[in-house]
Amino acid sequence: MTGAGLLPTLGIFHRNRYNAYCLADDIMEPYRPFVDAIVRSIINQTSAVDTLTKELKVQLLNLPTIDVLMDGETSPLMIATQRTAASLAKCYAGEQRKIIYPQMP
Repeated sequence: MTGAGLLPTLGIFHRNRYNAYCLADDIMEPYRPFVDAIVRSIINQTSAVDTLTKELKVQLLNLPTIDVLMDGETSPLMIATQRTAASLAKCYAGEQRKIIYPQMP
């Protein structure tokens, strides 16, 4: 986010003087379904998860590397978040009118 020239403390919808990452919270909201899909998959595999095992951590830590479709291109989710931040910066600069997010499969 800061790489796109944005200040993470200045949120759009999230506002809290004790949260230094309000804008990060705003940007990540549409990415929640990707996390939910991984958690749902884990629950479907084993309905009773009492302990966060090494195997479960590996599944969760793979999230940034999953491929997502964004603006007609496939890229890892971690690149998609950077592209979302850059598109928001372009919206603020008046160069574009819409923030781009990945499509859900």
